[in-house]
Amino acid sequence: MIVAFQGEHGAYSEEAIRRHFGPDAQTLPCESFTGIFQAVQRGDATYGMLPVENALAGTVAQSYELLMEYDFRVQAEVLLAIRHHLLAPEGIALDDVRRVKSHPQALAQCADTLQRRGWEPVATYDTAGAAHDLAEKPEPHTAVIASAFAGELYGLTTLESGIEDDPMNSTRFFVIGPDDAPRHDPSKTSLVFGVRHRPRALYDCIGAFAERDINLTKIESRPIRGRPWQYWFYLDFEGHWQDPDSEAALVALLHRASMVKMLGSYPAASGGPNST
Repeated sequence: MIVAFQGEHGAYSEEAIRRHFGPDAQTLPCESFTGIFQAVQRGDATYGMLPVENALAGTVAQSYELLMEYDFRVQAEVLLAIRHHLLAPEGIALDDVRRVKSHPQALAQCADTLQRRGWEPVATYDTAGAAHDLAEKPEPHTAVIASAFAGELYGLTTLESGIEDDPMNSTRFFVIGPDDAPRHDPSKTSLVFGVRHRPRALYDCIGAFAERDINLTKIESRPIRGRPWQYWFYLDFEGHWQDPDSEAALVALLHRASMVKMLGSYPAASGGPNST
């Protein structure tokens, strides 16, 4: 079994893979989110690990666009606590640091710390890639923000741990694959739907779940590419699509919506960001 992810070895996505599948899981780094889907489609990988939402930064828009474009199913969700570490090559002390490199999102999640310390943020394409590059070519007065896993992998020294501004920072990932996930309770279901251009259209669609006391855990609108000012709605609810009430709600939704695409029913993560 091989699991594809975006970034270089040591990325948070790879950490999510090891947390979900175990430390011996084989991983395949990809340059982009699209590369994850292509690797699974070609058969180069069995599954993909895709970040879909951050507790602070919100939805990863490109991930949901690709879930619409490709006909894959969500196999599982993984919640990973994001702990940022300040890493540097041996010989650089904390007082020596003047600039810090990392992915823009990681820099944003540590913005208060960077400003308070007077460190210059420098954006790079990837957290683990920044760690790899600095280990290969050390720069004076330069550190990176990445995971402890990346630091161990590339032989960097941890100057400071947990420098994120919010200790509740975590990321939600989807494990994606070509087939439906085996039934496992408790389950969650994710789908996408469109509404007709008329009054109370969204109200009626959501009502299909409210009428059956089904709890919604997420609903968010996203623009439809190529159709300005028109939107898809991404929705998660508690339960499996084969549950009688869920099945009845989905039948009602099919009658009320202009389009429905199932992304999959999968085991719900439990126990917080460090559990799956």
